[in-house]
Amino acid sequence: MEENEEVEKTPLTDTVVYICIIAGSAGLMYGYDTAVSGGVMMMKPFLKKFFPAILLKMIDNDMKQDQYCRFNSHRLTAFISSMFIAGLISSLLAGRVTSLIGRKLSLITSGILFLTGNGLEVFAQNLAMLIAGRLFVGFGVGFANQAAPVYITEMAPSKWRGTLNTAFQFFVCCGSVLASIINFGASHSNTNLGWRLALGYASLPATLLIIGAIFIPDTPSSLIQRDKLDEALTTLSRVRSTKAEAEAELKDLVSSTEAIKLNTQNPYLKILELRYRPQLILTVAIAGFQQLTGVGMVALYAPVVMRTIGMGTEESLLAAVVIGFVNLVSVLMSTCMVDKIGRRFLFIGGGIQIIFSQVFIACTLAIQSQIVIEGFPKNYGVVVLVLMCLISSAFGWSWGPLTWLVPSEILPIEVRAAGTGISVATNLLITFILAQLSMAMLCYMKFGLFLFYGATTLLMTMVIGVFLPETKGVPLESMESVWNEHWFWKWVLSS
Repeated sequence: MEENEEVEKTPLTDTVVYICIIAGSAGLMYGYDTAVSGGVMMMKPFLKKFFPAILLKMIDNDMKQDQYCRFNSHRLTAFISSMFIAGLISSLLAGRVTSLIGRKLSLITSGILFLTGNGLEVFAQNLAMLIAGRLFVGFGVGFANQAAPVYITEMAPSKWRGTLNTAFQFFVCCGSVLASIINFGASHSNTNLGWRLALGYASLPATLLIIGAIFIPDTPSSLIQRDKLDEALTTLSRVRSTKAEAEAELKDLVSSTEAIKLNTQNPYLKILELRYRPQLILTVAIAGFQQLTGVGMVALYAPVVMRTIGMGTEESLLAAVVIGFVNLVSVLMSTCMVDKIGRRFLFIGGGIQIIFSQVFIACTLAIQSQIVIEGFPKNYGVVVLVLMCLISSAFGWSWGPLTWLVPSEILPIEVRAAGTGISVATNLLITFILAQLSMAMLCYMKFGLFLFYGATTLLMTMVIGVFLPETKGVPLESMESVWNEHWFWKWVLSS
């Protein structure tokens, strides 16, 4: 107990804040690319070049046309979803690669892959080249989403781990807001190259990550796993306030990894053992449930949804900017709350707010379902926008940052890289499926789609309430005790 109290007193140094911000900037790539693609789908020059049939539907004022089905095209959604399937594959590879080459080089690799894909996107002359670019971008995202949260978790003092880990989600939101603003500006440009410029700006966060990652050290845990004890001590001396602290933490990390290094079993097989069952189940559940909040309709397709219910193209893009700013502010709120009131409260509170918002969106659309072919009234559009902002807000201070934080802190070091790889892969798999099917689901389910997301959010909130123990302030090396004290997992582990 005294040891844990001493660890919690570890002060936060400027150096650890700086290097965690650099690692967290990997989220800038992800957030920007996710948001910019949804906005580009609204730009007529882009649709004319790659999806002319969708453009014809947009300009067709035939009142008999079902507004909900206007963007129902598997070729169009493949533009969005292809990035996620590539990210799924690379995140599984990244778990192994990160263990071999370290977290730092994995971050640099992610930036290089992303830049390659972005170049193909910007200069795409046909749909095949455009999708190829999306695949390379996805490879970069998979590496970034696996390495960045692990890097921050292993660098941060226990007391500040939650706060610093929200840096990743904060940068995701910053990227989303920047993309929404650039989309809005590009839609007003007098050139047919606006969509290329909007996509091209994604190269800036990738370049920032590559350059920044060159100047940060690898994590002590990663260095110790690769028998680089002197470098590990040097790194700890940089990120802890005193040398005595650094030496004490090094001793703890070395002792916790000595037994692990004797076991040469594949970590992807090892994580299937009974002793890791609680961590694996919750890691997969949290990663998968995150997208079942319906956040994809907000983060990926917000302009499309607003356009579907009757807003103009410019109004739809502006609505995406508003939603992005709301999400950004809510992530800042999470930064202040996560290490004070804990993970469980944020998960459950955010879930309740999302359920409320999804149900009321469904009710609002249902009320107007009989007159949708005559045009969706603007005042109802404002109501939908407000409710989407509530979803964005709840996601920003709960399921958004916590999905990256909790798996990376509950997984023991010997399976952390593999476990976070599985977590990211699960998240990207669900995202891919929903991104590919969302427009078809909206077409056929209409307002029922939002009731579906409300039901899934209710289920996952109940799962978190029953099965997730609180991990606030628990040192990584002491995390095992959390499971041994939980009423359900204690029974599972003893059976």
